Amino acid sequence: MDAFLANRRDVDLSLEDRALLETAIAEVREIESRQVIVPPRTTVEISTLLIEGLVSRFIDDRHGLRQLVAVHVPGEFVDLHAYPMRELDHGIGALTPARVAIVPHDALRRILDPRPELARKLWFSTLLDAALHRAWLFRVGRLDAVGRVAHFLSEMNLRLQAIGLSDGMRFALPLTQADIAEICGLTTVHTNRALRQLREAGLCEVHAPTVELLDPKGLARRGNFNSHYLYLDTEALMAKGNGSSSQQND
Repeated sequence: MDAFLANRRDVDLSLEDRALLETAIAEVREIESRQVIVPPRTTVEISTLLIEGLVSRFIDDRHGLRQLVAVHVPGEFVDLHAYPMRELDHGIGALTPARVAIVPHDALRRILDPRPELARKLWFSTLLDAALHRAWLFRVGRLDAVGRVAHFLSEMNLRLQAIGLSDGMRFALPLTQADIAEICGLTTVHTNRALRQLREAGLCEVHAPTVELLDPKGLARRGNFNSHYLYLDTEALMAKGNGSSSQQND
């Protein structure tokens, strides 16, 4: 629970807030890689908080071909919006082995109804999801292949840095090139070519599962990336000893 909304602007979970959310957890589950956690169009009475691993939201077409529409990192509620909506119009699946905390909606209601300020903070989490989704649409709709990959890697670096899983220059990303291709709306051939061009330009190197940013500012420029939509408290990140968090706001 410590990673939930960590280092975000204008929202700070108190120790009491975190303790209350922990009391709402009914169980912790171990999820295998590629396992579907919630099928599409399922009525749900729980929400899922990701503790370890990477999880996606996805939509399958009538032929079973899958399109990823979101990727979640540890510390994020994958489907908090299911609390008011009750039914998901998409599926949730693990991209890697994962640990998830199961939070029943009845437990959320118990702790949130008498605490509007805590409810506002969880609302912030769902609005952050919406901001990430808008950036996803921009990335796929407006950028070329190299720009899409550069934007995605820049984003993941900061999201992982916020929870202490990146030092601002290097992080683990246990995804295949096929995963990155699906995330960026590309073929695996185009993704391989984009990664090679980023490497040859001296911007980043990807040797699965490690991503090394050789030039974070240059990578951000190539991906037309501005971190404002992540609502990060960059001063707090810099105070923890890594100044690179501000390099992608240019």
